[in-house]
Amino acid sequence: MHLYLHIPFCRRACHYCDFHFSTNLTMKSTVVEAICKEIELQADYLNNKELQTIYFGGGTPSLLNINELYDIFETIKKYYTFSDDIEITLEANPDDITKERLAILQRFGFNRLSIGIQSFNNDHLKKLNRIHDGAQAEGCVKLAQDMGFDNITIDLIYAIPYENHHIWENDLARALKLNVPHISSYCLTIEEKTVFGKWLQLNKIPPINEDFASEQFRILVDTLESARYEQYEISNFCRDDKYSRHNSSYWKRHEYLGVGPSAHSYNGVSRQYNVANNVAYLKAIHLGQVPADYELLSKEEKLNDYILTGLRTKWGCNLVEIEKLVGNEWRIANHAILTKYFNSKFLQLDNQTLTLTRQGKLFADRIASDLFLI
Repeated sequence: MHLYLHIPFCRRACHYCDFHFSTNLTMKSTVVEAICKEIELQADYLNNKELQTIYFGGGTPSLLNINELYDIFETIKKYYTFSDDIEITLEANPDDITKERLAILQRFGFNRLSIGIQSFNNDHLKKLNRIHDGAQAEGCVKLAQDMGFDNITIDLIYAIPYENHHIWENDLARALKLNVPHISSYCLTIEEKTVFGKWLQLNKIPPINEDFASEQFRILVDTLESARYEQYEISNFCRDDKYSRHNSSYWKRHEYLGVGPSAHSYNGVSRQYNVANNVAYLKAIHLGQVPADYELLSKEEKLNDYILTGLRTKWGCNLVEIEKLVGNEWRIANHAILTKYFNSKFLQLDNQTLTLTRQGKLFADRIASDLFLI
């Protein structure tokens, strides 16, 4: 089983981010107390009480202090046991990573760091409104490695508008020099409620150029494959089977519990979505209520979730699994669409498993939605 904790606080709002967070840190300890209470309220959500992974996301969970971490782990241990090879991940910003902080994380059992670098280029970092600079980004990874963290992933963003691909190529070159086992890379998207979204409406920035983004994706895949990274999910690359076990659990439809404002959970039958509002979250928890909307999943919704997530991975979608969910209905309904994507070399079938081709990965969401059972 798997546990996700959403820590909804950041020192500064990045211009592209539409995740739920607050830059008002005065409520941080109160929200942490409520998260501990929610773990208690949700104690029966997962049938299996042994955790394989724990993931601290946000927001910026590297803002948690030692007392907050202690309270969270003590609460988790009241209701769950840890597998011998548990993966415990912390998302961290480079500016939060110090020798002292890393030592604290090791004491609590963190064995995987997800570092939000995004770019090594100082102009791009300023454009994104990140706090750190390129030198800090490199330095924090090397410090973590020197401290004994060997399971590190870094995040990079591509398709940041520029006149050519030189900055992106340099970002990738600097990333490879760090010799981390895992890299996640995401295309810049401009969401309506972000700073970039508002600037786009005011014509202060251009929209994302799809051709430019596609070429940077090609450069990403070529560069990382040449450096022996395996693209096991569209946005995720690793060496030596250092997959993100936590994120892979989502893509493989394993059960997980998410706690904290805006966190999601899945138990194989339904999904629940916590309220994305810190004050509303606190009020509900104070009343002993889980502040979530629940969705009982139909067979069609289970299938569509499988198509959407499975096609993004190297493991694909198994036709036998699809038939277990909906019988022959899906194959019959999508015969013409499947034929079209096979002929265009966007989809391939091997050993009863559907996967996207390299070209098909550029259109993953569109292909998945075309294959949904409605």
